[in-house]
Amino acid sequence: MYGGLCMSVPLPWTGASFRRDLSEWRIALVAWRLLVLQASHPVVSAGMTEHSTYRGHPWRRVEHTMDSGRQLFQADEEALRREVRRLDRAHRRIVGTTPDGRPYDAHDPATRAWVLLTLFESVVAMRELGGDPYTAGELEAAYREFTAVVAAFRLPEGTLPRTAAELPGYFRRMAREQLEFTDQARHLLYEMLHEAPCPRRLQWLGPVGWRLLRAMAARVVTALTVADLPAVCRERFGLVRTRRAALLSLLLHRGGRALMTRLPDGRRYRYPRPGVPAQRRRPPRRDTRPLRLDRFFDQVLDQTGDGRLTVHDLRAMAHNVCWQLELTDEADGRVRAAFEAWWEQLRSTMDTDGDGCVDRAEFVAATLAGCDRGPEYLERGLLPALRAVFAAADTDGDGCLDADEYRAVFGGPRVHPAELSHGFRQLDVDGDGSITEAEFLRGFTEYFTARGPSTAGTHLLGRP
Repeated sequence: MYGGLCMSVPLPWTGASFRRDLSEWRIALVAWRLLVLQASHPVVSAGMTEHSTYRGHPWRRVEHTMDSGRQLFQADEEALRREVRRLDRAHRRIVGTTPDGRPYDAHDPATRAWVLLTLFESVVAMRELGGDPYTAGELEAAYREFTAVVAAFRLPEGTLPRTAAELPGYFRRMAREQLEFTDQARHLLYEMLHEAPCPRRLQWLGPVGWRLLRAMAARVVTALTVADLPAVCRERFGLVRTRRAALLSLLLHRGGRALMTRLPDGRRYRYPRPGVPAQRRRPPRRDTRPLRLDRFFDQVLDQTGDGRLTVHDLRAMAHNVCWQLELTDEADGRVRAAFEAWWEQLRSTMDTDGDGCVDRAEFVAATLAGCDRGPEYLERGLLPALRAVFAAADTDGDGCLDADEYRAVFGGPRVHPAELSHGFRQLDVDGDGSITEAEFLRGFTEYFTARGPSTAGTHLLGRP
């Protein structure tokens, strides 16, 4: 039943569809409920305690989770496979021992099944709480759609319930035999929103405004989550659903459904219906790329500090990379050749007056024009050089850069250690303490192409 993928079938937008319902904005109403359920599993809780950065960077973790869900359930088959491989790499290091001495491993099939099934159960709960539950036939169709995607995880036969009709029994057994009101679940429910930092998009509120909004939001989210948790979980955790919380849940879920059903698809769903153009997003008021490119010119490219780029600057960059690493002659040659090729691209596209050097204005103008033409511009110079740097810096050959490997290459007198650490965290998209080549290249691509300052990659050289 779970052996193959069915991603070639177009996403249905009539009848029951798990992926369609998952993309509705109304899912935000059960998002905290989902997190609490997942954190109630002892293995998940232990992994969060020892390996997750969500306490220090809660909004980044939310963004990563949403992006991962999009790659798994809303993209094509190749994107799905890439995301599964990325999750496998990220979870490979999440092993250890729980406080009571039990070993845990994030690759445990039963734990993975719990995390995935809570996502499906949350969509079902969203429909039920909104007053539009799936019929029995729709529920089975949605579950088949869900399991067709989850097949990419190659869980052993029998790990997942075979039909949606078996799910209620599965959740009751888990609640009574496995789940606990762990420290992480308690923190999510009662503490996290009271101490969360202000998201970038709400910084206009100021410290006082954010504290007021945060306090109100925390009370609402806590009451809503307790009201919406399955009754068997509330009983297990000793939580009480008050009448006021039940009324709040009714008003928010029914009101959310009434609002969403009146909106066009482009506004109702995070991902547009096939064949229907997405709502255009308002462009940022100010293009921040020139400021970032100016900073990149100063802190990274202009090695001699004379305000101009020549082949000697690029050779100095290559030398600095190779000097700090114990490379073979072959690896050393690959790095230096990649930087020579990058210089040729810079010279041929930016040296407008033919004087053999590129000044700051030429670099900024040509880079903006090239990135506006298309992604292939960076592929002709910057990205091949970065691939060579990544391969050289990956001294243990595990396909990832840890913090020490990153600092060995990118540390220097012109980058403050705090900003260097901040840049590493921005590149570490999944927050697992290491950077894959895909994360590495994505971050630099965002640095050069993102117009606004909110994308993680725009923080590589510090906060904009």
